[in-house]
Amino acid sequence: MADSATRSRTGIEGLDDILHGGFIPNRLYLIAGDPGSGKTTLALQYLLEGRRRGERGLYLTLSETKEELSAGAASHGWDLEGIEIVELMSKEEALERENNLTMFNPSEVELSETTKFVLDAVTRSNPTRVVFDSLSEMRLLAQSSLRYRRQILALKQFFIGRQCTVLLLDDGTSEGSDMQLQSIAHGVIELAQTAPGYGAERRRMRVVKFRGTQFRGGHHDFVIARGGLRIFPRLVSAEHRSDRALSPVPSGIGALDALLGGGPDRGTSTLFIGPAGSGKSTMALQYAVSAARRGEHAAVFAFDERAQTLLARSKAVGQTFTEGRGAGEVSVRQVDPTERSPGEFAHMVREAVEQDHATVVVIDSLNGYLNAMLEERFLTAQLHELLAYLGERGVCTILVVAQHGTIGGNIQTPIDTSYLADAVVLFRFFEYRGQVKRAISVIKKRSGAHEDTIRELKTGPEGISLSEPLREFHGVLSGVPVLPAGGAPR
Repeated sequence: MADSATRSRTGIEGLDDILHGGFIPNRLYLIAGDPGSGKTTLALQYLLEGRRRGERGLYLTLSETKEELSAGAASHGWDLEGIEIVELMSKEEALERENNLTMFNPSEVELSETTKFVLDAVTRSNPTRVVFDSLSEMRLLAQSSLRYRRQILALKQFFIGRQCTVLLLDDGTSEGSDMQLQSIAHGVIELAQTAPGYGAERRRMRVVKFRGTQFRGGHHDFVIARGGLRIFPRLVSAEHRSDRALSPVPSGIGALDALLGGGPDRGTSTLFIGPAGSGKSTMALQYAVSAARRGEHAAVFAFDERAQTLLARSKAVGQTFTEGRGAGEVSVRQVDPTERSPGEFAHMVREAVEQDHATVVVIDSLNGYLNAMLEERFLTAQLHELLAYLGERGVCTILVVAQHGTIGGNIQTPIDTSYLADAVVLFRFFEYRGQVKRAISVIKKRSGAHEDTIRELKTGPEGISLSEPLREFHGVLSGVPVLPAGGAPR
């Protein structure tokens, strides 16, 4: 097994993490994916990283011209100076001979001639890193699977003998199975692109095989932005095991802390659940503000409202804080669920915890998180990993879920996540003497005792306050409380 210090770094932080340091040198790897999935961008980043490390790079192209590659690199702010690009595609004389618009006619061009160009270019350049783009044209030239396999095996032996690390790009546009090529390659990486019904395209990658070493399996989300691929390794909470003592996180409101038995504990997740407008977001933000006032850092991820709206609303109830990413500050990040994948969102949370040292994380709301998913059945599994990771890091996590309905027994939850949370705080509207009031209660807390009472929740310019327990009523959670005969409310 190759040591991480001897790996051939890819220049993509997330991919190096997935491969436990990068490619094993002097091997041949297949990068497969449909057109537009990011193969060329990944390959160029690999060669640019080699240039940065003083290694010679060679790009052999059968599908794109040097001008096209340079233009694509420029869109990322890259200069390909120092990387040799050899075009193997047919030139103007082939066009004149065929008198049509076909750049390449496999039936007229010998595979051996193309192979000779490859061998000559590698021998002349003597590179450490090689990209061959693409195998689809090579497969068309071969015209038979047997001849194709023999040529790839011959190239493999040649490259290994030259001490080269080679990336073979394949867009899968030609006919035939890729299984024979996957069996030859030392490692296989698949890039995929999907288009949801609404919103930006989603991209995922997977390491199909990687001989001789471990790697992080499964699908990993990634994006292509200026600067290249950004890959977000799948979050595995088991890699972050720790032994941390539980301690309560105060809210700064005495009655609320009493209701929660001192407050939610560090390393646990608390679910705030109730209909829209019942005070969930305001209460969740209170814990973030309280953490900042203690000199800690808190991170708020807002799916459902603009950051400016959240800040204005917090000021209206006296929740003043300094926005930022340092100690004593609260970072408010607006998340567009149509533009972010679940893996990218999990990466944002990790950055807040590992780089900004957030001790309180607020996700408002899980309804928005649900909309970010490609397939809803994966929501619970991904959310479980995220919450388990935050728990291992000792973070107090506040989750907000909006229910459908307002008063009565017809309130519904879009997804059942209550069993994932360590504590559940219930928010409800109730009607009393022609006024709509709000109630708050704790129905679950795994890590300790809590009040089993119901209190009225009040918000205003002076801040947040809770009443004494509503002991005179019954039926408050139904929305229409009943006062026992002879009783009088306080």
